[in-house]
Amino acid sequence: MDDRGVPEGQPFLISPAGGYDVALNRYFSVWLASSPRNTQAAHARDLRTYFDFLWFARGRHDWRDASMDDRAAYEWWRRRDERGPRLEDTSWDREVSTVNQFYLWAIEQDLVRANPIRQRAAAVWSPWRVGTGAGMVRQVPAEMSHTGSRREVKWLPPRSYRLWRNVGLCGYDAQEMPRRGFRGRWAARNAAYADSMVRTGLRLCEHSALTVFDLPELPPAVSGVVNARAVLPHAISKGRSGRAVYWPVSVLRDVRDYMEWDRAEMLDYGRSRGFYVPTHRSLLVEDPAVPRVRMGGRWVPVARLDDGERRRLLVATADGGWEPAMVWLNQWGLPMTMSGWKQVFADANARCRAQGVDVGATPHMLRHSYAVITLELLWRGHLQALGEMNERQRLTYQRVFGDPLNWVRIRLGHRSATTTALYLHTLQELEMRTRLELVPEGAWEPAGFSEEGWLERSEVVA
Repeated sequence: MDDRGVPEGQPFLISPAGGYDVALNRYFSVWLASSPRNTQAAHARDLRTYFDFLWFARGRHDWRDASMDDRAAYEWWRRRDERGPRLEDTSWDREVSTVNQFYLWAIEQDLVRANPIRQRAAAVWSPWRVGTGAGMVRQVPAEMSHTGSRREVKWLPPRSYRLWRNVGLCGYDAQEMPRRGFRGRWAARNAAYADSMVRTGLRLCEHSALTVFDLPELPPAVSGVVNARAVLPHAISKGRSGRAVYWPVSVLRDVRDYMEWDRAEMLDYGRSRGFYVPTHRSLLVEDPAVPRVRMGGRWVPVARLDDGERRRLLVATADGGWEPAMVWLNQWGLPMTMSGWKQVFADANARCRAQGVDVGATPHMLRHSYAVITLELLWRGHLQALGEMNERQRLTYQRVFGDPLNWVRIRLGHRSATTTALYLHTLQELEMRTRLELVPEGAWEPAGFSEEGWLERSEVVA
């Protein structure tokens, strides 16, 4: 792979016959080159599954020769066949989107003549569109499930989140009291990580790639600052959606406490094992006051390094040694991986089940929770502010400041408000459920019945 110029960490596909297809793998080296590593890996897995099916189940078909009949057979196996995996609609839709994107690229590169995925026309939805006039139309895969399942957002209200954190991460019992049998050496680290995720809305890949240079300084207690502002670099944000991140001071304080105590202990362990001795792969920050490294004979700011490069960072210490630049470390003093964090969440969910607590969480659920709760609070404040203005003032206010949906879009790093509008459906359902809770208990009790017809219960004679 080195001879073919495949960068370290970039996925590549090998055919079942052992061949390396240069044209196929150019998709990863060119089209997906700037995508996060986990996105590249996800695309590689989906494409491998489909191409393996073409080879083993469709008479050794090459990806260039795939037809709509092949796609129909693949859809049957993936979703309906008793011997198949029976994918959820969301998983199937993701696979279709991935393969469709690949074939659109292949057509553009003149590698195939036609897309084997049948297309259909669909209107481009906008949360601000008014009326039923004709709008923009685009081609989308007709194989999508069309079940609308993406409207189902899994999130945790603050009270449920705190219960999950206390029981799952901090080892409390179902009554949220400390449990003697709990052995959670790094509970403070895990709780600080989860709290900062649910309060900032960062993605797992973004949060896990933070260095000590990406965190804001802790404001003085007398400053009255509630949120400390930092900038998420483009290099580690999905879709290069670098943006301002507002860290609640209470959460930032917990992160700083973790760095002062638990992280320091992890660093001591790593030093004792010689993990931080620079090698030819190490990227060295010689002056922490100027976070940069030398690459290819020039200085490159740490903010421009991607996730893989950041894991190779070593920062010079005052005693002449070195230590990792990554914020989140494991028990061996090495950068924590995303799979490691997923296991932390899985273990927390298992502890909740063991304590009879019916609540679970994933890293992305915490991002959803941030979005739903923030959007709900911003909308309430927005509507209250508009209610105190006249019509002209409201128009000016909205033109200048926009609306909460766009504010949350920016905080989440979404390119389009259409993606963020997913959370509007969640708020609508939340409001409906709130209204249903107000329905009196006896409102749906059946009335009494007599030969004369329906009467009130009190008028029925036994």
